[in-house]
Amino acid sequence: MATARIYRPAKTAMQSGRAKTRQWLLEFEPDSPRERDRLMGWTSSRDMVSDEVRLRFPSEEDAIAFAEKHGLTYQLLPPRERAIRPKAYADNFRTDRLQGNWTH
Repeated sequence: MATARIYRPAKTAMQSGRAKTRQWLLEFEPDSPRERDRLMGWTSSRDMVSDEVRLRFPSEEDAIAFAEKHGLTYQLLPPRERAIRPKAYADNFRTDRLQGNWTH
């Protein structure tokens, strides 16, 4: 059986909230590479487990316990914390900005 990946997903670029980033995911790595359909040009896979099975857990420990209970080999990926850079609105009007011409 394929190796499982346990990780906490990052925020996608298509959403502003972080609602789906609090849970941990268990996904399987694909057994075979994706193939290109000769007629339509779409990419597809014959591996249904890695394409459709995604298990969500409230904590990292629950996901690891599930993998160990079912005898799955897993790879734990540490979560990436986002770096918040504080900004001030007044910085837009500073005279020593690094950008070129003054545009305001």
